[in-house]
Amino acid sequence: MWSAGYRCTPQVHRYLHVLKAIQKEFLPFLVCTKRYASSSSISRITTHYTIHPRDKDSRWKEVNMERFADEADVVIVGGGPAGLSAAIRLKQLAGRHDKELRVCLVEKAAQIGGHILSGACLDPKALVELFPDWKDRGAPLHTPVNEDVFGILTEKNRIPVPLLPGLPMRNHGNYIVRLGHLVRWLGEQAEELGVELYPGYAASEILFHEDGSIKGISTNDVGIHKDGSPKDIFERGMELHAKVTIFSEGCHGHLAKQLYKQFKLRENCEPQTFGIGLKELWIIDENLWRPGRVEHSVGWPLDRHTYGGSFLYHLNEGEPLVALGFVVGLDYQNPYLNPFKEFQRWKHHPSVAPTLEEGKRIAYGARALNEGGFQSIPRLSFPGGLLIGCSPGLMNVPKIKGTHTAMKSGMIAAETIFKKLFEHNRQPVTQGLHVPEYDVEIRNSWIWKELYAVRNIRPSCHGPLGVYGGMIYTGIFYWIFRGLEPWTLKHKGADYSQLKSAKDCTPIDYPKPDGKISFDLLSSVALSGTNHEDDQPAHLTLLDDSIPVNRNLAEFDGPEQRFCPAGVYEYVPLESGNGMRLQINAQNCVHCKTCDIKDPSQNINWVVPEGGGGPAYNGM
Repeated sequence: MWSAGYRCTPQVHRYLHVLKAIQKEFLPFLVCTKRYASSSSISRITTHYTIHPRDKDSRWKEVNMERFADEADVVIVGGGPAGLSAAIRLKQLAGRHDKELRVCLVEKAAQIGGHILSGACLDPKALVELFPDWKDRGAPLHTPVNEDVFGILTEKNRIPVPLLPGLPMRNHGNYIVRLGHLVRWLGEQAEELGVELYPGYAASEILFHEDGSIKGISTNDVGIHKDGSPKDIFERGMELHAKVTIFSEGCHGHLAKQLYKQFKLRENCEPQTFGIGLKELWIIDENLWRPGRVEHSVGWPLDRHTYGGSFLYHLNEGEPLVALGFVVGLDYQNPYLNPFKEFQRWKHHPSVAPTLEEGKRIAYGARALNEGGFQSIPRLSFPGGLLIGCSPGLMNVPKIKGTHTAMKSGMIAAETIFKKLFEHNRQPVTQGLHVPEYDVEIRNSWIWKELYAVRNIRPSCHGPLGVYGGMIYTGIFYWIFRGLEPWTLKHKGADYSQLKSAKDCTPIDYPKPDGKISFDLLSSVALSGTNHEDDQPAHLTLLDDSIPVNRNLAEFDGPEQRFCPAGVYEYVPLESGNGMRLQINAQNCVHCKTCDIKDPSQNINWVVPEGGGGPAYNGM
């Protein structure tokens, strides 16, 4: 579904009206319960056309596969802070120079901001550059940070750690925000400037010119049965062609993965590393509410060799609201570790539980985040396209902030594209416009300087002292020497490769949730608003359906049933009673991408479901 009020051409409007009617007719119920399908009703786990091509399926023989195509100057994939900042800057420049410029943005969430989840403590420097008058425009930044605390947790105690001026964790001058609300506001600003926003339509395929450059994207098809066959209402997605396509899918985008391979963008950088962040919103006792207070911690319940930590932010949104969450580095080694249960256990710490005891949990969500930093940044430009934001991994990891760098990268992309589009005597080398100047401008910006200064903090946690060694390194080489050390430390490698065999690890005994402070997984997913059309092929695809049982379960005791924060994967007994099978509850997916990242066999490939599916976050 697409939001009323967003402009589009008459042709696109008619086309989207058809898709909108189809989606409305078959809008599914909220599904958060586990479903059990008999092995006799499904012959294979994966039915998606990316694994089983339709040109080899007789059921598709007579189906019309033509797609409507439309032309734009710039197409943007993803309506997060980066994509919207790029769109806004392009239209600002077009207005300033009296140029006609058509900018189209597609977003897989049903509403702009609906899939956004972050802590979020915002450094406003990029917003100030984009809209110097953001206060007059009513940007939803209501909570300036006025108290900043940090501590190391043991099982029973909290050891305070001073946040000295200049340390990356210090939040003086920042704002606690509900990032989804800020993104929705950015969408309104973009729409006012004439950007065409298409929420509810996921970019599912990259289109190429004959010379190999990017031509644009196509949106997802709708009307496909779970078994991979066409429904009577099947409708092809539409094509959006552009001179330049900007990819701002967020962390571990499924199109960006293809671009890395197609254009060998990661040849001269280290593998990206990731964390999983889990978050809840609570309304608490007003007597315990401290608007503007920011709390961070490391330590318990994680051991020193498992990177991670917590946050608890007190918002000033007209009610006693707090945002709290837990981040676990996905380079952890024990396959029995369960990030969701670590989060629930953390809430019972004596320094946290009193804040929540009389409160009520109102929202839950999860997403992966990039932690590779400077060492893992790929080449950002290629013929016909650019990567911006969290897609290539521009997050400042020790600062736990990526929104400001994402927005700035989108603005730089817009400025370099605009100059290239309208420069005189331009001789195109490829059909899709190549803008290598974007890489240069990123390196000349404060993004590069900021990420370079903190480049060694995350990998310094790989030493014998683990996270505490990283804290010592930060104090010495960042605070004292201001990040001027001449060396660059390396990461351990890809996260999936770090997992040890189950036989070499000890199972973790997690306490049962009490239903007051800690909760079970499925009741948590219910609070995310997650919603998918049930009768569609699972978008969690397997390259080989036999690998989950034969390798993941046999060697690692099925870690996907623990690292997924939404209960998508579970191993259930075969109906015959002999052995187990993997069941994928795709309707529960919150689009965090953790499975694609952490699967030790790299057998899971996350692709987009029908547009509009996924979580429905409200200011997460």
